[in-house]
Amino acid sequence: IMPALKNALKLYYFAIRGRAEPIRMMLIDNGIEYENITFPKDEKWFETSKKLFAFGQVPALKEGEMEIPQSSAIIRHLARKFKLDGDTEEEKVFVDFFSEGIKDIHEKYTHLIYRNYDLKDEFLATIYPAEWAKVESLLKKHANGEKLVLGDKISYADYLLFEELDIALILSPSALDAFPVLKAYHARFAKREGLKAHIAARNYPVNNNGKQ
Repeated sequence: IMPALKNALKLYYFAIRGRAEPIRMMLIDNGIEYENITFPKDEKWFETSKKLFAFGQVPALKEGEMEIPQSSAIIRHLARKFKLDGDTEEEKVFVDFFSEGIKDIHEKYTHLIYRNYDLKDEFLATIYPAEWAKVESLLKKHANGEKLVLGDKISYADYLLFEELDIALILSPSALDAFPVLKAYHARFAKREGLKAHIAARNYPVNNNGKQ
């Protein structure tokens, strides 16, 4: 279990999984104490958030007097602090670009969810297969994809990957059928001792518009 931070962590986000869920999972899985602050998405909040956080956006993390907006900045800050970003420069670079690739997939997913949900079948038939093929090939670079993104050691990329695979399976239970390495990774990661209870207890939606 990781030591508690001198300055308590507070993570602000909507009461959904969205961009905050990989951060939540990383904190929980590594025994890092934090306060999970959620709120409804409404006009009143948006006006308040513009005054509270840089860019007027969430997720945002507060660590004492330090404020960190942007989900990528948050997860990388925490990963550096708790040694979850690889050991060597080569590992750190791999984790970074792997994570950026997952972020790109998530952007395409959210575009579907919020703007083109009627194109779901086309997305499942074209976008996901092309993207997951790239990810599966990269995952196999370490331990043939049979362990974690870096092989034996956990990194922040694992939480991003697991969450993206999980929401893919919610979108379609057969989304990963053509990718056995990714499908096995998802099943394996879901059984992590530090995460099982959290995953089982999640009762909040993936997205803010009710589509998933």
